[in-house]
Amino acid sequence: MVLDTFQRPLRNLRLSVTDRCNLRCQYCMPEAEYAWLPKQDVLTFEEIDRLVGLFVGLGVDKLRLTGGEPLLRTNLPALVTALARHTTVRDLAMTTNGILLGPFAAALNAAGLKRVTVSLDTLQRERFTKMTRQDELVRTLAGIDTAAQTFPGFKLDTVVIRGVNDDEIVDLVHFARRHGGEIRFIEYMDVGGATGWTAAQVVSRAEILERIADAFGPIAPAEKETAAPADRFRLPDGTPFGVIASTTAPFCRDCDRARLTADGVLYTCLYATRGLDLRAPLRGGASDDEIRALITGTWTARADRGAEMRLGVPDRRPLIPVSTLKRNPHLEMHTRGG
Repeated sequence: MVLDTFQRPLRNLRLSVTDRCNLRCQYCMPEAEYAWLPKQDVLTFEEIDRLVGLFVGLGVDKLRLTGGEPLLRTNLPALVTALARHTTVRDLAMTTNGILLGPFAAALNAAGLKRVTVSLDTLQRERFTKMTRQDELVRTLAGIDTAAQTFPGFKLDTVVIRGVNDDEIVDLVHFARRHGGEIRFIEYMDVGGATGWTAAQVVSRAEILERIADAFGPIAPAEKETAAPADRFRLPDGTPFGVIASTTAPFCRDCDRARLTADGVLYTCLYATRGLDLRAPLRGGASDDEIRALITGTWTARADRGAEMRLGVPDRRPLIPVSTLKRNPHLEMHTRGG
């Protein structure tokens, strides 16, 4: 097991398979234009699989496919098939906006994908279009229907923004319960592409819990998954839900996640502004031992506490200015997979 300077293990790898997305969510991609990763730089499936094998050998046992929107990557089930052959991986999951899930769910499940999380920030079509700049709520809801049938116990992720969608918290709990999914409410974060972030728009975990309790009655703590970002709770009828308090009560002390961009840059924190390029040694003929040493050295030197450090920032504003983001796509949330 590889441990960082705070004795946090490397257990969880988020794999961005593309930086492209078919939505333009205001908390992730609010700008009109973006600099995309050159296609020739994007890792092949064989390169991804080789790197995953090295991470697994260092203790990683949870993999999550992200993007951008991962279902925009051609022939994604083939990658899942390869990754599922790493038998010590106990959790192979994917986060998606659901738009393209319907046609691919069965193939992904057959290939070995175990879990799916679908992002859903509103149930109102006009609001969805305003938040994402795409009129795709119908296909997103169809994808959720498919997830309910193909991936029982699926999760829904909702970023809560005051004055935008916080009036739907209770409706979204009802929706998740009807579909057999577990919803997780995420505090609005000041990372990467959240160029319009303000502290006033953050709806805290305490407030989210208060609103849910007012609507459903007393809530109780539920068992938390080890090192998972969400604090889990149950409604009086036993329905589970979660809250990720990444802004007001960050979980840096338990963070075991590394992030690999679609072009092979390793980040050890969502707030990190610099990463380790693994594509260059991978394509430059480096041996597995040499690449493994690079990963190990980066993780053992890790001292990231990005979200905790942000708590102490006076007059807190968005992390990265728009001008800087436009010069460096690696700083964008849609590139490093959230």
